[in-house]
Amino acid sequence: MVEPFAGEITVYFYAILFARYPEVRPMFPQGMDPQRDRLLRALLRIVDLVDDPENLVHFCGNLGRDHRKFGTLAAHFPAVGECLLASLARYAGPAWTREIAAAWTKAYGTIAQVMISAAEEDEAVRPAVWPATVVHRVSRGNGIAEITVRPHIPYGYAAGQYVSVETPWWPKRWRYYSVANAPREDGTLTFHVRAVDGGSVSNALVHRAAVGDIIQLGPPMGDMVLDVADHRELLFVAGGTGLAPIRALIEEVARRGGHQQVHLFLGARTGAELYGVDDMLRMAQRHHWLTIKAAVSDEYIPGIRGSLPEVLADFGPWYEHDVFLSGPAQMVVSAKETLTLYGTPLDRIHHDPFETPVLFTP
Repeated sequence: MVEPFAGEITVYFYAILFARYPEVRPMFPQGMDPQRDRLLRALLRIVDLVDDPENLVHFCGNLGRDHRKFGTLAAHFPAVGECLLASLARYAGPAWTREIAAAWTKAYGTIAQVMISAAEEDEAVRPAVWPATVVHRVSRGNGIAEITVRPHIPYGYAAGQYVSVETPWWPKRWRYYSVANAPREDGTLTFHVRAVDGGSVSNALVHRAAVGDIIQLGPPMGDMVLDVADHRELLFVAGGTGLAPIRALIEEVARRGGHQQVHLFLGARTGAELYGVDDMLRMAQRHHWLTIKAAVSDEYIPGIRGSLPEVLADFGPWYEHDVFLSGPAQMVVSAKETLTLYGTPLDRIHHDPFETPVLFTP
């Protein structure tokens, strides 16, 4: 009933929330469009998972932990619930019966309690945010920069995970970036950031960030870690800045003493966009178990030509490997289809979620 008005509902919801409870407005960014979209997708995801309690609790727990960085408190949930139900009632019209209202009230109460409990448990063991100072910055060309930061307090994470980042130039705007290194003794983290059109945070990091600037880190997230692999044979596939978590995973393999065989495929549209190859080749010279192949899809140059899915098909099959994919969503989806077509089981293919990771669960 309300799907045709989904966009209007989220606008109306935030309008009455800020009107009735103006004290919460400073918790949100000035530009609300991304926030409205996230609210809508979170609601849709909850409805999708309503008959899957295990994943529903997992999803809402992630939301609760992630909301700590916004300053969300248990006392805020009744206000949000009041305005959310009022918004649904307004746009559902006669379909908003007493029975439906009772069901949504109960559902929201359950969701809120899961989020609050997850946040409280998280608060007992770690901070909500980690201030971190930029200690190194290097341009990689084609709008890509490597930003290395040192958190002010210890930051625990696993190779392959991603982190939400807030810059001082765009308060309350958080964007997700994968860490490009396995945990280091000095505690520093490196991010590979590409400036995207209209991307306020990415452009600030690539073109404005300098040594000495302080950014904020949210908690580490993601399940694309080495411990999910069952096979000794590993295949890593990276497109563009998707190299970041793949590089971290390969460093972690080295930290653990190496694998029987690790294959890395790098891809880009042109040779100029194929960054990081030299670093990975030097890594392969140090570790006999690592082999590297690089391919370009839109330019005739010496070497392998074709998209990463095409190249994977040529050099496969990979059904005896655990596969880690990272890069543009279209590449990951296409590579996943190619791998499954040639016999790789789906549960052996690992990749990060697309878009806003906190709004994802299996």
